[in-house]
Amino acid sequence: MPSELGHILGVIPARLGSTRLPRKVLREIAGEPMIAWVYRAARACPLLDHVLIATDSQEVLDFAQAHGLPGVFTPVDCASGTDRVHAVAQSIPADIYVNIQGDEPLLTPEHFTPLLELFHRPEVQVSTLAVRCPAHDVANPNAVKVVTAADDRALYFSRATIPFDRDASGFAGYRKHLGVYAYRKAALEKFAALPPSWLERVERLEQLRLLDNGVDIYVAPAPGDTIGVDTEEDLQAVERILQARVR
Repeated sequence: MPSELGHILGVIPARLGSTRLPRKVLREIAGEPMIAWVYRAARACPLLDHVLIATDSQEVLDFAQAHGLPGVFTPVDCASGTDRVHAVAQSIPADIYVNIQGDEPLLTPEHFTPLLELFHRPEVQVSTLAVRCPAHDVANPNAVKVVTAADDRALYFSRATIPFDRDASGFAGYRKHLGVYAYRKAALEKFAALPPSWLERVERLEQLRLLDNGVDIYVAPAPGDTIGVDTEEDLQAVERILQARVR
């Protein structure tokens, strides 16, 4: 990545107290804790200058230290992963911060290239990823859909099936959002300074806070789909994929 993008810091928010799948970031998948898979994928990407784990859990920090992974404490009251990345930004300077979800063990180093290439465009303050939505996820509210303008700007993110195929034409171009973000520091600061928006509260999607307040999010095509681990079924599906990769 050309040097004009400046210093790029990858941050993996890792909260131990997940309600749907407790302790999921330390759950073992194919012989290793989930957070280790995520860290290794991010660290293998040469575009990221540094990668660290941001947590409010002593147990997660102990795990990171025992395995030689850089980790920092962040406040318990961080309401979202983005807030946890912002907490890191208060003490660790960077030009671009990458929010790498700690429950995305199928990420690969290649996912970060399109995410960061968008920043060669000076108008881009925030970027994220999307893939063609698999048919089984089109009506799944846990698979967030996104629609974009011709210039890659996100028009809206929703748990609903968007766009709505009014005439039942057989439209199959739905796009599934992958919850990985990159922010210029100014955009990250603005997110943290804004109160949660009404759309954010209704959909339970933190990225809508930015759209609600006129901050554009640009969407790049990802090289492949992932599975965000929220349930035991997700964990088992990811384990099958990762076991096949390491054979």
